Amino acid sequence: MTHPHDTGTRTTDVTTTALDPGAHRAYLLLRTVFTIAPIAFGLDKFLGWLTDWDDYLAPWINDIVPGSAHDAMLMVGVIEIVAGVLVALAPRLGGYVVALWLAGIIVDLVSMQDYYDIALRDFGLFVAALALAQLAATHARRGGGLW
Repeated sequence: MTHPHDTGTRTTDVTTTALDPGAHRAYLLLRTVFTIAPIAFGLDKFLGWLTDWDDYLAPWINDIVPGSAHDAMLMVGVIEIVAGVLVALAPRLGGYVVALWLAGIIVDLVSMQDYYDIALRDFGLFVAALALAQLAATHARRGGGLW
């Protein structure tokens, strides 16, 4: 029996449909960037082709981590590589890990009372990493995988 006002068209439950094509493309772009960029920046902590990363470590952080600023940046490199791999394998979790990591970088840069331009850029990346985590969660709920 149909409802008297039923026009014969049905709305589809949003939770069972695939991601909107634009949202899916945004998800893929963010997942790709947040896989490649952390791995590339992490590797560069060992290679030093882009910059002298030691300059970006706040003195107070250097005082509490073991070893030199360079040793700390090597640890940072390992963490960034792991974060990039995590985004590739489990983007819902990886997006939040990268966002948390970016928040730490922002605190580091702002506490130095320098590099505000980079901190602002990293804030934009922080928001994008949160967007990735949200899109990944939606993708997983709609049949795109557990993570």
